[in-house]
Amino acid sequence: MTVTAVIFDCDGVLVDSERLAAPILAEVLTRLGLPTTADDVDRDFKGRSWEHGLEVIRARRDGAAPWPELRERYRSRLFAAFDAELEPIAGIAAALDALDAAGVPRCVASSGDHERIRRGLRGAGLLDRFPDGTIFSVEDVARGKPAPDLFLHAAARMGFAPATTVVVEDSVAGVRAGVAAGMRVLGYAPLAGDSDALRAVGGEPFSDMAGLPGLLAVRAAGQKA
Repeated sequence: MTVTAVIFDCDGVLVDSERLAAPILAEVLTRLGLPTTADDVDRDFKGRSWEHGLEVIRARRDGAAPWPELRERYRSRLFAAFDAELEPIAGIAAALDALDAAGVPRCVASSGDHERIRRGLRGAGLLDRFPDGTIFSVEDVARGKPAPDLFLHAAARMGFAPATTVVVEDSVAGVRAGVAAGMRVLGYAPLAGDSDALRAVGGEPFSDMAGLPGLLAVRAAGQKA
């Protein structure tokens, strides 16, 4: 396959946010009366929209609506953590440099809303790598991941051909969405045990972001021909 473009997920692929978000949401939910662990959050929320998460919470509460203060409590703590602690995924800066050097265009397509995506990219020092016209959110489409809508919308807006576009994802929902969009999907799985789940839904797992340029057949920044 000749790679002509790359679409990145954001959380867990560009920015190391999930290690912060999962325990924060788990603690907020637990304090509100719904005992939840970080593992529960990874299982039920990873790669999905906030609206999907609210439906999960509603189901766990036997149909009761989520608390009105939930979103504000969660986001205030999350954004404070982004500002204080968020880091880029190890190796991503060099991978982006390699794409730039090879002239391969790229964008972000995330299940987060626009504010969260930008707060995350800014906190990790990556916002200047993705101008406004290259950032796409679940807010832009009718259906979030695992539906293909977001990736197809991003590709259409960017002028990418789906058949030669690679998606970089870290969640089962995101891999499903990329496959459904007719794109090759590389599944970032840095932790042992995550690869099997991504492979089972059509992803090509890899564990080191520094190896992304090689998977895309582009040279890392500074690498000699």
